[in-house]
This record gives sequence, C-alpha cells and structure tokens, in this order.
Amino acid sequence: VLEALESAAFNIRKFHQAQLPQEWSITVQEGITAGQIIRPLEKVGCYIPGGRAVYPSTILMTVIPARVAGVKKVICCTPPDQNGAVKDVVLAAAHLAGAHQIYKVGGAQAIAAMAYGTESIPAVDKIVGPGNIYVTAAKKQVYGAVDIDFPAGPSEVLILADDEANAEYIALDLLAQAEHDPEAASVLVTTSPTLAEEVCQRIKEELRLTKRREIIEESLSKYGRILVAPSQKEAIQFTNRYAPEHLIIMTRKPEEDIKSIINAGSIFLGDLTPVAAGDYGSGTNHVLPTSFCARMYSGLSTESFLKKPTVQKLTREGLDNLEKTVVTLAEYEGLYAHAESFKRRINRS
Repeated sequence: VLEALESAAFNIRKFHQAQLPQEWSITVQEGITAGQIIRPLEKVGCYIPGGRAVYPSTILMTVIPARVAGVKKVICCTPPDQNGAVKDVVLAAAHLAGAHQIYKVGGAQAIAAMAYGTESIPAVDKIVGPGNIYVTAAKKQVYGAVDIDFPAGPSEVLILADDEANAEYIALDLLAQAEHDPEAASVLVTTSPTLAEEVCQRIKEELRLTKRREIIEESLSKYGRILVAPSQKEAIQFTNRYAPEHLIIMTRKPEEDIKSIINAGSIFLGDLTPVAAGDYGSGTNHVLPTSFCARMYSGLSTESFLKKPTVQKLTREGLDNLEKTVVTLAEYEGLYAHAESFKRRINRS
C-alpha cells in the first residue's frame, strides 16, 4: 500500500505542478503597467472522510495541491475508528503529502472547528475535501467565515455510450460508483437499447460477486438509472444538464464528443479509462463538484489554494493619459474625492 501511495503521490504532484500559473505584467497604455501576482493561502484545512471506508487517497488529493501552491500550514480532520484511532495508512499518506497536523474529528463539527477554531484546532482560511450530506451542509454554512472549495457531497458518475461501448466495463464502472455510498448516483445514457439491456444483465451477474453488495444495491435502487436517448445529440444535451462529477465517454470518437461537453467535473475518455484511474493514480484530482455544481465549479486544483492580486503602476505620462477617463467617470458617479485624488497629482506633476 505504501508503494502505491508513493506512486500516486508522484503523479498527483507532477500534474498539479503543471497547474501553477505564472505572474505577468503588461503595458496597458504609455505610462500604465498592470499585471497579476500569485500568492498562496496561509492556512488550509482538509476534510478526509471516513466511516464506511478509509480514504488515504483523499489526503493526497487535498494536501499535495495545497503544498504545491505554497500553503504554509495544512491541517487535516478525519473521523477516528471505533477505538478512537486513525489508521496508520492515513497517517502515512498525510506524511507523504506534507500535512502539518491531523486531528481525530469528523462530521459537521470538524468543519466548524476548522472554520472558527477551538482550543486545539486552529482556524483556517479555506476548507476543502469531500464528505457526506452533513459535511457538505456544514461547509455551506461556514462559507463567508472561510472559503470552501465547492459542494462535494455523495459521489456520482454518468457514462455516455454508443452501441460500440463495452457493456462489461460499463457495468463495472456503475458498480464502482455505487459502492461509495448508498447516496451515490450511477447513470448510463446510451443511444443503444441493446447495450442498455446488456449492461442490466451484466450488473446482475457482477452483483453476485461483489463484496459491498448491500451498499451497491441500495445505491442503485435509489439513484441508479439506465437511460436510452433517441439520438447522440440528445444524449449529450442530457449529459450537460446533469453536469456529472465524473463523466466517462465510451463512444466511437470520444475526442470528438468531448468538444460538445460543457459541464463535467472530470472526464474519462474511452473504454480503457475507468474513473478509478482518476480516483487513485492518473494525477488528476478526485475532489470534484457534485449535485449539478459542475455547471459553475471546477475540481480541486493547485489554483484552488492561490490568490491572484492585481498590480498597477502609473508614471507621469500614465497620469496624463488616464486623466480624462478617470476624472470624467468619477465625477459622473458623484465620487468627487476620487476625481480630486487624481487631479491633485496631475497638478503637481
């Protein structure tokens, strides 16, 4: 397991280093320069879910991007087991990722602790990480006191497939999503009634062999769906409305179909790219927006932990070039002190 964590950490770090933006500056007009600098957040809290399973991979996915961004203090909160302990593998992942502290607390109370601080847990500037509906609700409640990444509740997958897709792989991907949680959503949208029937049969066969059958059956009964669309165009339109956390495109030309995708958290192209690749090893982040939130959010990234202050500088020539624009607009808006702050500098130049 340690070797697998080290391999995953290497890929995650490499991918997120590539996301680092550059500072820049331009000459807007003679005597006027403007640009953008990059500054990391100072303190970040990472929520690491537990309970039904142990998730060392989520520590890698949350802590590594923060450290790549340059965050100086990264803490983690995770629920302990029944004996009040955190699994060694979770502690190992925290060490590999570069976390500074890990606290044995979970649920909404962990979110509140990181948002407002306690005697033992420091308040942070931003809270990231997935969780159940209570954790997600708590993150929404504290937003404003701290920043959050986005609502990242029960997991979901949508598979977009045509008649050439591999039914066995589709069934396995739907089951893999359903085993997360009884509230997880697993959806197939296809233009092929034959494929839809075959996937249904494959799911029944695979269910008999799976280890987390009870969770999967509950999840599929509540939020599992296989939909047949009359055309590829309508299948893609539904996909964009659904805005899935994970989108697998199993079609003849996935690279072409992706051009029509507007809303998705993370996209997996082709029969040979399961969601599990992104969950653990490809380097992309598995902390992603759910519940239609991919319409307005991207997944967790290095930029999630960065601020981008803008910078500007004027010379005497710049003052002269902006005088008419600034003074006219300031006086029109009734902000006469704004106009005077500009004119006084002009008069003394």
